[in-house]
Amino acid sequence: MAGHSKWSNIRHRKAAQDAKRVKTFLKIIRELVVAAKEGGASVEGNPRLRTAVDKALGSNMRRDTIDKAIQRGAGGGEGESFEELVYEGYGPGGVAVLIEAMTDNRNRTAADVRLAFSKAGGNLGTDGSVAYLFEKKGRVFISADDEDLVMELALNAGAEDLVVQEDGSIEVLTAPSDYLSVKDHLVSHDTNVIQSELDMIPATTVVLDEEGAEKVMRLIDALEDLDDVQSVYTNADFPAEVMDKLG
Repeated sequence: MAGHSKWSNIRHRKAAQDAKRVKTFLKIIRELVVAAKEGGASVEGNPRLRTAVDKALGSNMRRDTIDKAIQRGAGGGEGESFEELVYEGYGPGGVAVLIEAMTDNRNRTAADVRLAFSKAGGNLGTDGSVAYLFEKKGRVFISADDEDLVMELALNAGAEDLVVQEDGSIEVLTAPSDYLSVKDHLVSHDTNVIQSELDMIPATTVVLDEEGAEKVMRLIDALEDLDDVQSVYTNADFPAEVMDKLG
């Protein structure tokens, strides 16, 4: 149960720049609206909404903004109809890319995603072309000195595995259905949870050199900048020494 890949290695730019903060908030609000519309306004009875609320709070969104988005979704207001889509493709160097989107115009979104791939030297693929390379998992990252205690708490709560990171933090992996219960159990026992999310974990990774990393990062940035794109996942491995050179 030891590993070398930091959580920030796969999702390599967690800290949003100020210029992207508004766009990030708009995407979270869209997720709150859709989750509330789909499963109701009760956070306790709607796991998807609970996950969205946790993400909103983790991004320092105001509570009243969150509540208004939930009310919009639960009220079923006009103009709140979004279609959820998944796009798949390959980026520079053969890196697999999986994109989750919410849109009210699938033709616009498909064109935007295809253009982003084209400009970055990648290709938008067909359904199933890369999805088989990823598995959805819950991920909870903990800063802790007592690895044995965290392992006992996590496994007793239903976690699937633990991975010790290079920086000493511990990654707890769960099935999607157990994600919230495992996280709540760890929080209730005063573990220092520093990051948590539902993520798509690649079965294999592609290690990139400096040139490849720069090209793939450019593609990820272009995709994440699209209003309709909610999440972007890749199997790219960005070595620490490469990221240091790129700044």
